Parts: sequence; structure tokens; C-alpha cells
Amino acid sequence: MLSRFVPRIPKRYSGRARLLAGVLAVLGALLAGCAGTDAATEPPAASRNAASVPAWAAGMAAVPESRLPVEARRTLALVDKGGPYPYARDGTVFGNFEGRLPRHQRGYYHEYTVPTPGSSGRGARRMVTGDGGEFYYTDDHYNSFRAVLR
Repeated sequence: MLSRFVPRIPKRYSGRARLLAGVLAVLGALLAGCAGTDAATEPPAASRNAASVPAWAAGMAAVPESRLPVEARRTLALVDKGGPYPYARDGTVFGNFEGRLPRHQRGYYHEYTVPTPGSSGRGARRMVTGDGGEFYYTDDHYNSFRAVLR
């Protein structure tokens, strides 16, 4: 079955060279398929229609709420309702120590756990809200954020 995905290698190559060429061809095909952008990420907000993007999201990667993982949409619904939250740390102040979000006084941002399937703990995904109505999503434990467009 794998043979239909491996291109024909000329017989002039030795068995070892043919195997290596086949493996490289399969890896190349797999990497080409993975090289696309994250389907849930929109281009930086500054490059889209400025009228449809809130000022707080300008210049950063963004994701429409509808394109978030289902767990993130559930977390947003809990935030909208004011809880109850499944994790004790949900709703606590997010310090923005990494400085990846715009600077504001301490207490401006709050964080909420977005459950990560297969994780035994809280996982790496979070939703961070700002007192000005901002919503940010991270799936890599604060290394990067995307503005959530609602």
C-alpha cells in the first residue's frame, strides 16, 4: 500500500540508495502537506479591513471565534456567563510577565484554562481577557497570542 505513495526510483541506484530516496520522497510529501499555515489563524489584523478589526487587535495575529477549538469556545461561553469555572485558577490575574500583550496596570488581564485533550493537568491552552473587552487565545502557554475576533 505504501508503494503507491513512493515514486519510482531508477534501477541504477543500489538498494540502499533507492530506500533512502524513497524515504526522502515520502518525508518531503509529508512536510509539504504540513507546511501550510494554521487554518485557525488569520493574518495580522493590520492587513485586513480596518473597519472590521477592533483597535486592540491591530497588528497582531487573529482568529475568529468560530475557528477556535471547541474547548476554547466553551471556555468563552463560561467567561460570558461568569462561571462556574472548572479550575481553581480560572479568573485569576494574568501578569503578562512575558510582555506579549499590550502593557496595562496589574489586574487588567485575567486568565482562564482552555482544556487540552490528552493532558493530565491544565495543559498549555489559555484564554486571556482584558478589562477593555479584549480576548486573547494562546495554545503554547503564553509564548504567542492571537486576538479572538467575536
